[in-house]
Amino acid sequence: MLLSLAIIFLVGLSAAAIFERIGLPRIIGMLGVGIAVSPYVLDLLDPSILGISSELRQIALIIILVKAGLSLNLSDLKKVGRPAVMMSFVPACCEIGGYVLIAPLLLGVNHNENKAGRKKRLVETW
Repeated sequence: MLLSLAIIFLVGLSAAAIFERIGLPRIIGMLGVGIAVSPYVLDLLDPSILGISSELRQIALIIILVKAGLSLNLSDLKKVGRPAVMMSFVPACCEIGGYVLIAPLLLGVNHNENKAGRKKRLVETW
């Protein structure tokens, strides 16, 4: 498993540096390496690493979001102002409203039953 992690990190960072030199985003190089070494293309990964793949994806998502958040410049955000806030706030409110108000009517989703079912499954797995 350690060799698989080393391949992912070293080759991914090398590809990121190459893509940065040619003027493309670093993430494209990393994604390309991830696809290339996957079990569906070159199959260079140890099968045991697939058992922790969901945790690795969550860690990668956290790193990407933290880097994106830290790269925000508050002065640039103030220049853009209200449209930037509205473009992020209004769609999120529409999604929440659709889930809470419209989904139960169209799909028959009962939020209380879902919560109880999740708690029951969680208790059964422990």
